[in-house]
Amino acid sequence: MTSQETEIFKSKVTVYVFACWILAAFGGLMFGYDVGISGGVTGMDDFLIKFFPNVHERKLHAAESNFCKYDDQMLQLFTSSLYLAALVSSFFASKACTVLGRKPTILMASAFFVAGAIVSSAANVNWVLILGRILFGIGIGFGNEAVPLFLTEIAPIQHRGAVNILFQLFVTIGIFIANLVNYGTGKIHPHGWRISLGLAAVPGLILFIGSIVITETPPSLIERGKEEQGKAALKKIRGVEDVDAEYHQIVAACEQGRQVKQPFKKLFKRSMFPALFISNIIQVFQQCTGINAIMFYAPVLFQTLGFGSDASLLSSVITGLVNVGATFVSIYLVDKVGRRKLLLQASVQMLVSMVAIGAILLVHLGDTGTLDRVWAAVVVILVCTFVMSFAWSWGPMGWLIPSEIYPIETRTAGFALAVSTNMIFTFIIAQAFLSMLCHLKAYIFFFFAGWILLMGLFALLLLPETKGVPIDLVEERLWRQHPVWKRFFKNEEKVTA
Repeated sequence: MTSQETEIFKSKVTVYVFACWILAAFGGLMFGYDVGISGGVTGMDDFLIKFFPNVHERKLHAAESNFCKYDDQMLQLFTSSLYLAALVSSFFASKACTVLGRKPTILMASAFFVAGAIVSSAANVNWVLILGRILFGIGIGFGNEAVPLFLTEIAPIQHRGAVNILFQLFVTIGIFIANLVNYGTGKIHPHGWRISLGLAAVPGLILFIGSIVITETPPSLIERGKEEQGKAALKKIRGVEDVDAEYHQIVAACEQGRQVKQPFKKLFKRSMFPALFISNIIQVFQQCTGINAIMFYAPVLFQTLGFGSDASLLSSVITGLVNVGATFVSIYLVDKVGRRKLLLQASVQMLVSMVAIGAILLVHLGDTGTLDRVWAAVVVILVCTFVMSFAWSWGPMGWLIPSEIYPIETRTAGFALAVSTNMIFTFIIAQAFLSMLCHLKAYIFFFFAGWILLMGLFALLLLPETKGVPIDLVEERLWRQHPVWKRFFKNEEKVTA
């Protein structure tokens, strides 16, 4: 961003716009709560006895392999079915964002999520439990589509990274709260798991109320032909009257966008390949770090490493707290040092952590028995180190970068593909992790380490820096000047309907 643009695009952080940021970010808390609650619930004996008695029986056998106690496809489907539903619903959410706006889409996300909490907490048979997960998934699909776009579009340019990362911050807070809830409800027999699942309604209700209070984004209003409302909304969120320069830039971008009648079709034009590739490969890499394997199954993983039930839940609470704290580092640094430096630094830290965990388990944990207390403590520290580096890098950047690299005409469509890719790979990891742990044992951590090495090379060689670049000038400032990506714009018209 040039100093001239900083001066022209005036803004103040008002109480109202700050409230909009926080209320919308509860969409992230919904997502995080579900990520955190699943692993804790699947580790509760009462839950396993009711829905997965075979797993519970296997867990009780001391001779059973440490790495195979929880290898059950239906148990994994409990966690992963949500992400299949989110995958499908993200495309409907994209259409809703375009036709109805970001605000109504967020409202629908909260309604589905609350319904999921009610159904899953009341379940008495497996199919009702899975139905609740599907409703959760629809809510997640709508929320993960609309909330990051909303935050990016209402943020002033100089704070865009930090505002968007509020989504990931609330994801980490949701995970931490879920771990605390599980630690408490694990002692409530036999229905503690119902309380854990039912409390998911709380962030859903807060987001529902918030979706009524927040404004619609100016680009969404202008894109749908509501120019005057869009200008009024821009004045409201910027806290100043002089918004003409930014308003005219948004109008110009929307007029260009209206020439595109089929945004999904345009996504596959040659000139869109850089944004399409980067926004989707980031989602693949985010999941293939192994973070969700750790977050979904933290209590199960720590039990596998020889921790008792209470100790494993407490250990996951600690990692959740680290996750929250490290995300504040990202909020502080992302608009100062940029996206790429955080990604590169974290890739090194995550690689070292994963290799070290794998090496310790390979040497010190067999199919039976437990880690001694010293090595167990070292593993917890290494897991925290891994979670820490993810939380200030690939976690938030996975949502930030895709939300800021598309032109307005393909923004909702491109982001929908990014969300769907995230959900596909989240589903794959959630469905496969416990089986992979059973078959690969300690080598699973080397598997994830290989992916981390690959993503570090990607960030070094192929990822442009988006810090300070207006989202409607990304093509000119980034793609057309990048040594690799500029070749996709040779002989390509700037506007292709």
